Amino acid sequence: MTDDNGDAGTFAERWSRKHLLGLQDLTAEEITLILDQAAEFKRLAGEGETKLSGLAGTTVANLFFEPSTRTRTSFSLAAKRLSADTVDFTAASSSLTKGETFIDTARNIEAMGVDQVVVRHSSSGAPHLLAQHLDASVINAGDGMHEHPTQALLDLFTIREHRGSLKGLTVTLVGDILHSRVARSNIWGLTKLGARVIVCGPSTLIPPHVERLGEHGVEVSNSLDEVLSETDVINLLRIQFERQRSAFFPSIREYAHFFGMNGERIRKAKKDVLILAPGPINRGVELTPDVADGPHSVILDQVTNGLLVRMSVLFLLQQYREKTAGLQTAANTEGSL
Repeated sequence: MTDDNGDAGTFAERWSRKHLLGLQDLTAEEITLILDQAAEFKRLAGEGETKLSGLAGTTVANLFFEPSTRTRTSFSLAAKRLSADTVDFTAASSSLTKGETFIDTARNIEAMGVDQVVVRHSSSGAPHLLAQHLDASVINAGDGMHEHPTQALLDLFTIREHRGSLKGLTVTLVGDILHSRVARSNIWGLTKLGARVIVCGPSTLIPPHVERLGEHGVEVSNSLDEVLSETDVINLLRIQFERQRSAFFPSIREYAHFFGMNGERIRKAKKDVLILAPGPINRGVELTPDVADGPHSVILDQVTNGLLVRMSVLFLLQQYREKTAGLQTAANTEGSL
């Protein structure tokens, strides 16, 4: 562990997981640890320390089987900021088109000396499957409709940065809850850190039994106007047309009328309400341009913080790998005496 990683030694000593597959399995303490490490990286960046050596000599592979702009670029830049080498994989130009299996592809890439694998896949559970077959650490960058842990972590970090704590805040997730892996990860993270969570959208886009999710459950509303006055943070989820196989509401215009965040609604909301959106945003659908670019919006902060959160995850997982490798070496040495 190097000095230019700030208090990283303290954080790394407390981290005890090889993979990051979802927030459902993490404790509140583990989530907070990731956020604290990200905050430390942000402090260092503010002091001009933008190139650190925490992952020097390691290789991170980005295996993206779905299109991505922010997440893929963010992970790649995060690895480079920590001095890692990176390998970017694109399914369309890989041996998958020749019949090679998902696992064989990953194992062949790992055999080139890869230490961490960042994977996005359309099938729920794909990262969990890889974790069973690879020695490398696996990071879930979004699997089907299951989870997107680093997106939720950057959302949590952004809220905490602006409000100091999540405990006691009311956070409303608006939109396509049914198809959203972002919503699921946010629900787990928010409730574990003490926030009250409301999911809001057309009844056709609210999954059955969603109120049972999270540490303390969630509330359901089919009217954004009814929950505006009690909401501290509004996270506007994208309508995921690519995952929908039927019509879940009459029209885009009608959805925007009832659930879109616009100038009229922002005036009815709390004066210090925060507006988040995981992106890509559909202007005029989930929110209007005046809201997206307005004083309540922290959308660009989310993008900035995504880099820091992913640096934190990559760093903590690699420090755990090195720590356990050291313990194994010590045990082998002791056993040979």
